[in-house]
Amino acid sequence: MTVLIQFASLSPVPWKNGGGSTTEIAIGPPDSGFEDFDWRVSLATIEKDGAFSQFPGVDRTLALVEGHGMTLDIDGDPVLVTDGDPVIAFDGSSHVTAKLNRGGSTDFNAMTRSDRCYHTFGRRRLTGTSTFVARADVTVLFLAEGETLELRNEKERIGLVRFDAVVLPAGSIWKLEAGQALIYIVDVWYHNEEDEAAYE
Repeated sequence: MTVLIQFASLSPVPWKNGGGSTTEIAIGPPDSGFEDFDWRVSLATIEKDGAFSQFPGVDRTLALVEGHGMTLDIDGDPVLVTDGDPVIAFDGSSHVTAKLNRGGSTDFNAMTRSDRCYHTFGRRRLTGTSTFVARADVTVLFLAEGETLELRNEKERIGLVRFDAVVLPAGSIWKLEAGQALIYIVDVWYHNEEDEAAYE
């Protein structure tokens, strides 16, 4: 089933340390929480330097959406996240501290619980019309840049505005149409059929 997630309908949750907030975009299974999700995608706003929460057993990918980025200290190793190199993957159990480069940062986050599934992350710039195939067990498409994006096939037509997302059924084929856009793609793959069936 195709699920459209309109960012305007979501609410940010402030961090306990006061350094920012996170807006959960999608989670699987839908009724899960921090302790038992299989996968999760969210948008975070970082307003102050500080430490990230730890998620043992979870693989993470962070991608810059807005701002001048930051330096992440991951278990003592500094990594610069900027427009030129906007994506970083790391272990959720790592000790991570963020130091903002110049002002606040908005970042897209993908997480998967490693004993159940894993994810791949992609960025794709769109101009005009193109084809997209949802090949994974779960595919989340997020409009990171651009005013509008239309997805359509023989059965459905879906319109997105910036920061909207859509969860696409496995194997579905779409035409994408946008003037200028940048999408982030999270493909979630379950380790075996039993785990996939449990999500469905």
